[in-house]
Parts: sequence; structure tokens; C-alpha cells
Amino acid sequence: MTPASFLRSALEDAIKQVDTNHYSHPRGRLRLRNALSEYLSPTLSSSLGRKLDPASEIVVTAGADEGIHAFFTAFLNEGDEVILFEPFFDQYIANVKYNGGTPIFVPLHPPPRCSSTTVPASEWKIDMDEFRDAITGRTKAIILNNPHNPVGKIFSEEELREIGKVAEEFNLLILSDEVYDCLALNDEKFTRIAAVDDLWKRTVTVGSGGKTFAATGWRIGWCFGPEYLIQPLLSGATRIVFCCNSPCQEAMAVGLEVGMKNGFFDRQRAEYAERLQVVKEGLDELGLPYTIPQGGYFVLVCTDKLNIPDSFEADPIVKGFAADYRTSFFITQTAGVVSIPVSAFHSEAHWGIGEHFVRLSFGKDLQTLSEGMEKLRKLKVYLK
Repeated sequence: MTPASFLRSALEDAIKQVDTNHYSHPRGRLRLRNALSEYLSPTLSSSLGRKLDPASEIVVTAGADEGIHAFFTAFLNEGDEVILFEPFFDQYIANVKYNGGTPIFVPLHPPPRCSSTTVPASEWKIDMDEFRDAITGRTKAIILNNPHNPVGKIFSEEELREIGKVAEEFNLLILSDEVYDCLALNDEKFTRIAAVDDLWKRTVTVGSGGKTFAATGWRIGWCFGPEYLIQPLLSGATRIVFCCNSPCQEAMAVGLEVGMKNGFFDRQRAEYAERLQVVKEGLDELGLPYTIPQGGYFVLVCTDKLNIPDSFEADPIVKGFAADYRTSFFITQTAGVVSIPVSAFHSEAHWGIGEHFVRLSFGKDLQTLSEGMEKLRKLKVYLK
């Protein structure tokens, strides 16, 4: 996927201007913050009842990852604990540890039938008793990823409410990583946890221009939330990068302004859904069960049916890791398709959950995806 032509043109125009080639305000360029307020506020109407204030409730960051890091810079003290739902984006651990925190892991559990049949991502569940048992007197915050990478799950409003009730009971902050918010597929409903009940008051939400516009290399993200949470985050972000790429900020502002008017977001969802369909048909033909994502652009494939010959020797680099590293290496060597071992998104204690899966991405052009699915057919002779 490449950025839309109107976004590329906006970047070319921004580079030709004077002010967009100099430092921007640490909060982010005003045009982008205004555009973000217009774009995001309708999704918060049930909880906020007004537009986001561009001057105090939004800050632009150097990608979503820097926003996450700045959050923990602002709020963690040495020894504070942070709940991470597994599988998790691998940067979370570094973001927490670099700021003196301790990650505490609570797994999403796949449905038992996923080893034999394709399942919807909605069936991956948090055990709420496990969640509550993981909380101690040192717990400071929860990281929620919604839509979820790599599962593709979109948490329902009721699930978000349950998580939020625990956060309220123990007075925890919520960092909601919602970088795939515009990629809810096939009419799936996406709800922000900050839009549920009173949870706005304790939530910082993270977004990504890179994911929104297929321009991850531009490194433009954003955070929004109550002023009393955004101001400390801004202090952290200012010390980390001072300000973000000015031309790309200006182009992202134009992208949002144009995209909200020309149907871009609906078209993009349809394009990703079309790509998902190519992958689903290929996996159905192959005979490997998978998890159907509700959002994002990843598919988890269960590899329990894959019978890897005992004679196959994986690269020594995978020794000491979970079994799915060997599986991914086998798929690459046999079919010429790269996958990610899902145990890489788990703590070692929960490798046993992740090692049954590999992650495929469908954020590619249709021809590449079709060729990839054709290559995967080489695995058919190895299926039980």
C-alpha cells in the first residue's frame, strides 16, 4: 500500500513553503491539531459531548511509539507496574522498562477450537479473573491495543466497559493504542474506550498517521486526552524529540481535511477488506485454520496441522525460542513467504499460547498477495 496521491501532493507542496521547513510547535502544527479535532471528535461524542480542544487536548508525536514512550516518561515512577495484554506490540516492553516500570502480562486466550477451524477474532478473550489477580499496589496503568495487533480483535463496548470498571476500581490510567482505528473491516463497529462511560477522564489515546495513510515512514502520530494527562505527556515528548517533522505534519493535516470529504477512509477500508479476502481464500484452499481479523491488516494462522519433517534443520539463531520460530523458518524456506512467530509478542511464561500461530500481513498490493498465497500452497503436502 502506498500513500494516496492527494497526500503525496500535499507533502510536495509543504516542502516548497518556508514555515513548514522549520521547527514546529512541540504540541504539533496547529493546522494538524485542528484537523485532528475535526476528525476525532465525532468518535467521542458520547463521552465528551464537544470537540477536542486542539490547544490543550491533542499533541503530535514522532509516530505512535514516541507518544507511548512519552506517556510512560510522564507517569511512571521506578517500580511502577503496567498491565500488558498479550500478544502485545513488542515496543511496549521497552517503553515501560526504559522509564523504570515493570510489565505485567495478562494473555488473551484463543478459543480451543482454533486449532481445527477458522475462528473470528472476537472469540479471543481476556480472563477477567486473571486480569484482576495481576493487579497489585504498584500497578499504575493498563495498555490496551484496539483494534488489536496481531489478533485483529476489536474489543466490544461491553468488554471495554469491563476493563474500564477494573481501572476505576484500582484508580489506574489507561493508555489506549488505537493506531488501526480507521481499519475496522467489513462494517465491524469500533468504539474507543475513552468514549465509554466516564473513562475519558483516565485515558490517553494514541493514533498513527502512518497507519491511517499507509505512510509509516513519515513518523507522525498523535495523543489525545484530558488536559491534565496531555500536559505531562507533552513535557515528556518535548524532551524526547522537541518537535516532529514539519512538512509531514502539514501534509497529514491536508490528508485529514481531504480524506474526510472525498470518501478516502471508506475506500481504504474496502481495499484492505479486498486484500483480506485474497488471503482468506488462499488459506481456505491450503487448509490451515486462521483467525478472521475484525480490524487492522494481519491474520493469525494456526499451524498445528503443519507436520514439519524431523530432518528439517532451522537456522541456529532460532534455538532457545518457542516452536513457532522454527515453524516460521520452515515456511520461509519451503514456501518463500515470511511470517512472524506469534510467541514473539508474548512473555516467555506464555510462549505456549503464541507458539501455535504465525502472523501474516495483508498490507500489500493484490498481485503480491496472490503470489504469496500461491507460494503457500507448497505447504499442502506437509499438512496432517
